[in-house]
Amino acid sequence: MEKSVSELTAEYIKGHPAVKSCLKKGLINYSSLARLVAKELGAEKASKEAILVAARRFKERLSLDFEGERQIASLLSRSELEIKSKISLFILEKGINLDRVDEIQKKVRKESGTFFLLEGSDNYTIVTQEKFAPLVKSAFLQKTIKSESGLVLINIKSPKEIQALPGVVAYLSSLFFENGVNILEFISCWTDTLFVIESKDLNNALNFLKF
Repeated sequence: MEKSVSELTAEYIKGHPAVKSCLKKGLINYSSLARLVAKELGAEKASKEAILVAARRFKERLSLDFEGERQIASLLSRSELEIKSKISLFILEKGINLDRVDEIQKKVRKESGTFFLLEGSDNYTIVTQEKFAPLVKSAFLQKTIKSESGLVLINIKSPKEIQALPGVVAYLSSLFFENGVNILEFISCWTDTLFVIESKDLNNALNFLKF
């Protein structure tokens, strides 16, 4: 079934977070947006008016999201920010010896250090402090796909109500995107929402994470 102009316009806006953010804030020239969407979708000139109407209706739907954002902002205002510098990130091939991972984790925990192990479909990711990086390197040198150091771990520690409030992670991620900060790794542990970023982006992140 062929999609309507309204559906195509909504999909375009949803797929372009920057456009969606500006539309929500009333910073969009609707005529310019209609021309852009028509060009991107290959629509005929006659469709521009329909696109413009669809964009205005989508803006009305976004306005209804304001209450949800207000609740998210309220929750985040009660959250705490924890920053850890000198973080290392390792991406390892599948097939590593998990017993060795467990040994490293025990050593890190013994020193009250930071250690996260994430399992992907074809890789493992380890996030830990730089001082423990040599342990990971020596154990998995031949299994390391990629590694980075000099990173920063931002932990947003929220009230337990975060579990029942939809959209918090999307809201936070959009802040990083809108401010040009690349998220190298993301971890969610109930009330802890963690982002690994490059150290050069820390000051920028601290500015837009003031809730």
